[in-house]
Amino acid sequence: MCYRKLALGIALLLVVGLVSFSGVNSSAKELNDQHTLQSIEPINLAILVQDDLISQVSNEIGVTRDFIRSLPRGSRVMVGYITAGSLQVRQPFTNDLDQAARSLRIPTSSISSSPFNPYVEVLEALKKFPGEGANSNALLLISDGLDTSRGFDSTAAGHTLDIERAIKESNRRHVSVFSFYAPSVGLTSRNHIAASYGQSSLNRLSNETGGEAFFQGTNGFVTFDSYFRRLRVALDRQYAKAR
Repeated sequence: MCYRKLALGIALLLVVGLVSFSGVNSSAKELNDQHTLQSIEPINLAILVQDDLISQVSNEIGVTRDFIRSLPRGSRVMVGYITAGSLQVRQPFTNDLDQAARSLRIPTSSISSSPFNPYVEVLEALKKFPGEGANSNALLLISDGLDTSRGFDSTAAGHTLDIERAIKESNRRHVSVFSFYAPSVGLTSRNHIAASYGQSSLNRLSNETGGEAFFQGTNGFVTFDSYFRRLRVALDRQYAKAR
């Protein structure tokens, strides 16, 4: 009987220890994320969402809102949608981060909203960045990256005229472009070559403007949680306050 009580006591201590350890890990992770955001300078950030992305992207609106609200005080955010060949600005640049977060809506996930390519609207968004001020500039493009404005030629991935223009204008205006890949309801959700084409294009745009592209394979859809964690690290590395 004594041995049984002793065994039960040890088991209870192990359970309590594991729960406490889990709580410490969770708290450490939250503090780490918070530190990462607090350690970057305020930025001007334009968030562009391609309107014909698959419906699963709607589930990522919450984590996108949380990211906007977590930006450092003094940051300014613009929210826009790339829809049917035009840029719909839902929220012009504002330092009211909660208002910017609430301006997000779910994508239409309809072929009728498909752009010929997202890069013309990137050019339009670049024109809306403040011309002066101390904040650094960044743009987050949530898109499938596919440019079919001049037909579908996989050999031209990342080297179309509009991508070249977007890279040139981003560098001229000192705007780093970060990108999240997500498939659209069109070609990229059913054609691996098209998905690879789009990812290659996003990768080149981000790499040549001082940003970073985030994607993981051409099959299915990956949630934005890991993308935002990696984006926090990238922003901290690029826009860290002097310590």
